[in-house]
Amino acid sequence: MDVLQAVVLGVVEGLTEFLPVSSTGHLTIAEQLLGLQVDDAGVTAFTAIVQTGAILAVVLFFRADIGRLVAGLLRGLVSAEARRLPAWREAWVVVVGSVPIGVVGLLAQGLVSGPLRSLWVVAVALVAWSVVMVLAERHGRQDRGEGSVGVRDALVVGLVQCVALVPGVSRSGATISAGLVRGLDRVAATRLSFLLSVPALLAAGALEAVREGGAVSAGVGWGPTLLATAVSFVVGYASIAWLLRLVARYPITVFVGYRVGLGVLLAGLLTTGVLSAT
Repeated sequence: MDVLQAVVLGVVEGLTEFLPVSSTGHLTIAEQLLGLQVDDAGVTAFTAIVQTGAILAVVLFFRADIGRLVAGLLRGLVSAEARRLPAWREAWVVVVGSVPIGVVGLLAQGLVSGPLRSLWVVAVALVAWSVVMVLAERHGRQDRGEGSVGVRDALVVGLVQCVALVPGVSRSGATISAGLVRGLDRVAATRLSFLLSVPALLAAGALEAVREGGAVSAGVGWGPTLLATAVSFVVGYASIAWLLRLVARYPITVFVGYRVGLGVLLAGLLTTGVLSAT
């Protein structure tokens, strides 16, 4: 991978990580267009590692909230009084919501890095999950704010986040949709989506860096990987505030037309042989 390819992929990741359009799907498409073998172990690891840049942007953007939750969790472990404070409950929301993706991600590692690394999977998932997004937006009550988010909400959203292991579904699209179904308003659902992304994607990136470090070195190279990660951090940070303003004003279904159009176009390119699935 050369410098230009690394920059392009970093920009793609930073722009799409927090939008309900599937960053993994877009990275897979971009990697294919750039001539990379998308089911190669090094490229698969690169895809997971570069996402940590955008997640570190979340950590920086929400540093005050994250610091408050970590402090609340630590205080609550030793103080009954601290366990009555909102920070304790909110911290457990993130902890509980992160457990399902951790368990399923480890168990399905071979599936995620193997058969699911196909552009046909991306094309179908882009279209199929769009239906879920429409239903969630139409039928979700959206009458609950951030202060009402509980452990049960976190468990449901965390379980649905596992579906986003399928490229093309979109982690944010899955978690925001689940939040809407639970009755959360779009801002509350989006904030929960951001917070749940931190442990899930940082752990995934770290695991791939450790397990497939040799494949990254031999194939993509650590220089381009770190450059793409840094670019995704910068672009991702710039996109967070924009997305929060967007979801406060517009439904997530504004992305459905794009998702369906891209899925249909991708299926056409695969059918005609312009692109190969892997």
